Amino acid sequence: MSYAANAYAKTAQAAPTSPRDLEAHVLIKSAARLQAIKDNWDAKKDELDAALVINRKIWTILVAAVTDDESQLPLDIKRNIVGLGMFIFNHTITLTAMNDVNPAKLQVLININREIASGLRVRVDAPTSPDAA
Repeated sequence: MSYAANAYAKTAQAAPTSPRDLEAHVLIKSAARLQAIKDNWDAKKDELDAALVINRKIWTILVAAVTDDESQLPLDIKRNIVGLGMFIFNHTITLTAMNDVNPAKLQVLININREIASGLRVRVDAPTSPDAA
């Protein structure tokens, strides 16, 4: 089993939560790792390739899950996640193909992971207005 899959499985065993919470946790963890590399570039730039591989694997799992025939997500959300996944894949290829990576270019991956994780953590059954209860 791959490192990302092992990490995902260990997290699932250690913290029995909803799939949404688990997905949010994994995205935040990947964003934090990329942020640490960006913030400590000189000391951690050698960790970039491994971090990008893990982030790509996470997004591969997310894209596969939303495109599965059994996924009950609305079509527009499926399309948005697939579009973000394609952007992540292309941006990752661009980053790994460059000989001199600018650490600032990691910020877009960090932001996407954090935003999607934030959206996953929003409770679906939460009231949408103060009057709804």
